Amino acid sequence: MISTTPTPLRVSALNVENLVVDFITKNGIVHAVRGVSFSVAPGEVLAIVGESGSGKTITSLAAMGLLPTTSRTSGTVDVDGMDVLKATETEMNATRGNVVSMVFQEPMTALNPSMKVGKQVAEAILNHRGVSKAEAHKRAVALLERVGIPDAAVKAKSFPHQMSGGQRQRVVIAIALACEPKLIIADEPTTALDVTVQAEILELLRTLVKETNTALLLITHNMGVVADLSDRVAVMNAGRIVETGTTVQVLTAPKETYTQTLLAAVPTLPEAKWDAVIAEERAQLNLAEANEVPVVDPVLDMRGICVDYSGGGRKLRAVNNADLLINRGEIVGLVGESGSGKSTLGRAPLGLVPVTGGSISLFGGDVLKTSTREIRALRSRIGIIFQDPGGSLDPRMTVGDSISEPLVMHGINGKRPSRAVRDSRVAELLEAVRLPATNAQRYPHELSGGQRQRIGLARALALAPELLIADEPTSALDVSVQDEVLTLLLELQREHGFGCLFISHDLAVVHSVSQRVTVMQHGNVIESGQTSTVLQHPGASYTRQLLASVPSPNPIMQKQRREARFALLASSKES
Repeated sequence: MISTTPTPLRVSALNVENLVVDFITKNGIVHAVRGVSFSVAPGEVLAIVGESGSGKTITSLAAMGLLPTTSRTSGTVDVDGMDVLKATETEMNATRGNVVSMVFQEPMTALNPSMKVGKQVAEAILNHRGVSKAEAHKRAVALLERVGIPDAAVKAKSFPHQMSGGQRQRVVIAIALACEPKLIIADEPTTALDVTVQAEILELLRTLVKETNTALLLITHNMGVVADLSDRVAVMNAGRIVETGTTVQVLTAPKETYTQTLLAAVPTLPEAKWDAVIAEERAQLNLAEANEVPVVDPVLDMRGICVDYSGGGRKLRAVNNADLLINRGEIVGLVGESGSGKSTLGRAPLGLVPVTGGSISLFGGDVLKTSTREIRALRSRIGIIFQDPGGSLDPRMTVGDSISEPLVMHGINGKRPSRAVRDSRVAELLEAVRLPATNAQRYPHELSGGQRQRIGLARALALAPELLIADEPTSALDVSVQDEVLTLLLELQREHGFGCLFISHDLAVVHSVSQRVTVMQHGNVIESGQTSTVLQHPGASYTRQLLASVPSPNPIMQKQRREARFALLASSKES
């Protein structure tokens, strides 16, 4: 006899129905989330993607009951049977960290800098479990071991600043797991990490979800992360979900124009023949000839650079015998993990780090043998774009004053320009970076992240530099804004013909903008040459590991990359 007993439905860890979030401001009501509905089941990873301002983070904060008092909500946000929107603060205090936990984007902000990490993990346990401090500490060490922190008992006694970025993110994940929650919300958990550490964190989250059957809500703008980790995807735009489906469906055959546009803006590495890469085969390539660097019209030529830092009676070599050449009119990428020495090498020609060996030729002048006045004159021919445009712009200065500051400091032809001349130049620069001239009167906090990065680019171009140093200029931007900034940079570089050092840990971005690339590890130059050669036919094992760690926005290709990475790691351990 056939049973007629219905198959039980899979209970959702999070169920959101018609969520509306408005903010009451002095300028009126802002509609942040407009009727959003979705669910996340135990053991499932749902990724919510979209541009900055799409409402994805506001949706996640609503699930945690962390919306500000200026918000006005309606709908239902059910977390394990409780409507968060109607819960009291006492109920939410018992729920946060216990039933639902959050992994934040920046671990240094999420962690208490004055408290040892073991104590911070134990604190989460003590808040919700009736155990002794000794038992809580024991569980904390076990959690640190579980998330892959070596010598967990020793590391538990460390402060956050004594750990690497990847280790700090693992601590945040350990805190989120402390009370075995049914739902974890991860808001941009890998944005600030380099590709190899990012791959480790993604593998950790994948394993934890599988082992603990925890539901994971992933908030991100990184399509590679989505392809690597998620089961389903919800695409948000202007506060609404415009498309949902399985990860393969949405990322390989998007139906909505917005999703198609979003995916088209994602920089990708060319498809690699991973079996050939793993076998170290670079057949039929004259690599010596392909990697030969032509010295045409160098604006920067660094040979045998060494940078040493001293402290506590010890000497740390941050850069060891490194060479770097940039010709006028070309973009050279400089890549590597955090701590590889790439930013330090980029600061060497500016005189911002203690160079203890080698030579630096900047526009034909020897930087290490010139006077302070001559170095100042050389610096006026260099433009710099920083990673965080918000942090590099003075919040008390208008956009116009920030852009014109280099003109005031260095002058034009040795003379300080008049206010009228400066205003005219600012208007020209704003037009060059595709911003209205009226922005000159605004302050940085009144602009979006993409607009602030354009302001940083305009400021870097104020003195018509011959060399531009861009240090992680797009890492904090979502994919569509990143695409706009990179397109603008390439247009301006072609128009003005300056040389550019593009420092990044995003190999796909470097591939899209640079003609040559240099790879660094532990202060050493591991490999350099034509971008197409190095990133498609890498010669160094470390470069191959970097490439295999870069997540592809195509889920099928990403599976191949993940398998290649495992094979590379296994072969490196054997050797």
